[in-house]
Amino acid sequence: MDSANGENDFTPFLNIMYEFYARDTSRKIKSVFKAKGMSGKHLSGTVIYSYLWDEKREHWIVDEEAADVVRWIFAMTLDGYGPYQIANRLSQEKIEIPSLHLSHYGEGVNQSKTFKDPYGWGSSTIVNILKKREYLGHTINFKTRKHFKDKKSHYVDENEWVIFENTHTAIIDLETFENVQRIRSNVKRYPDGWGEAAPLTGMLYCADCGGKMYVHLTNNGKRISQYICSRYSKVPVGVLCATQHRINESAVLTLVSDMLRAIAEYSRNDRAEFIKAVQETQAEQQASDITRKRKRLAAAQKRARELEKLICRIYEDNVLGKLPDARYAALDAQYAKEQEFLSGEIAELEKAIAGYEQSRKSAEKFIALVDKYENFNNLTTTMRNEFVEKILVHERDRKGSIETTQEVEIYFNFVGRYIPPHFGEVNLTPEELEALRKKESQKAPMPARAAM
Repeated sequence: MDSANGENDFTPFLNIMYEFYARDTSRKIKSVFKAKGMSGKHLSGTVIYSYLWDEKREHWIVDEEAADVVRWIFAMTLDGYGPYQIANRLSQEKIEIPSLHLSHYGEGVNQSKTFKDPYGWGSSTIVNILKKREYLGHTINFKTRKHFKDKKSHYVDENEWVIFENTHTAIIDLETFENVQRIRSNVKRYPDGWGEAAPLTGMLYCADCGGKMYVHLTNNGKRISQYICSRYSKVPVGVLCATQHRINESAVLTLVSDMLRAIAEYSRNDRAEFIKAVQETQAEQQASDITRKRKRLAAAQKRARELEKLICRIYEDNVLGKLPDARYAALDAQYAKEQEFLSGEIAELEKAIAGYEQSRKSAEKFIALVDKYENFNNLTTTMRNEFVEKILVHERDRKGSIETTQEVEIYFNFVGRYIPPHFGEVNLTPEELEALRKKESQKAPMPARAAM
């Protein structure tokens, strides 16, 4: 025995036993952790902002003071404001930041921290709040996993989360949450500070190139908000998209308001026919969309099978010496990248096709949304975000003319493109038709003359 070093003949044996015990204990902890997570219980001992633990620390209960702030954050997003503007507004209103608020109840990880600015809301905090599905009343476990390289927790893909629905009181309803996610998914340009948000930003798209349309303020004697295709203005101008597709904001707002008023009136006057028309319109659009998705799914699955064969073939060729290592590595990386992309696409397509029948009920959601409002005379940004999915703007029929026509396609949430019967129809008298014909003939371009 070496008493000076505290070692004896049993030291190696003891080290092996300690290591075995540590591994066994680690396995037991992981097993208990997984079992708890799969049971629907919250894995973390902390609550999120707007919730508190009950007396037994088993369930979340609503913290109404913080919940009102969360509802306000979602409402401001529906009103068209971005995270930076919302954070500024909360700071101006002297609303305590989440970590400080939670510390008053002995919750959170910053209970003993001294806060330099108790009202210093940041845009990242707002974004984080807007993403949380827990506000729908769901428990979400296994959102992170420790990586074997750095032993740190990293977020995993949403399809790997385990979600338990309706485990606590919801603060945000599903329609509001989904609308906010749709709004946030569009890259937007918000005003500086707490300025007025452009009411249609993130909704308008060029009908020809698919590019987003951004608002520009022009000064032709007065300030006019106009939307222009973003791809047209990229240098070199006119290459990615041939024309501006310019349209006045006021014209689109008027069209949306008029169409929603017509839809509401049609709904009230002939309820049964309205419901039937909406369902038929949706079914027709979905049938076309689902056919396209099924074709793409078949093509993607075929290519995925081909890649499997190619990967096996190049592996065998490399082992047999027919394919050099460098070439094999390059091909393997290329095929793996394509395989990963196809895997994600296939999963999305399968999900869309599987949910086809469930989405048929979305017509009922649109009808319920119409019933939610008494009138559409004053259309707010929130109402536009609730109803409108996207708007496609075509080029004007006659560029450079003050008076011209321009096609605009409005796609509504839940049902897609829907136009109520007789919308926009105008019965002109013979005299009015003749005056219109003369006016159009005067605008007709002169025929080109031959060079003298």
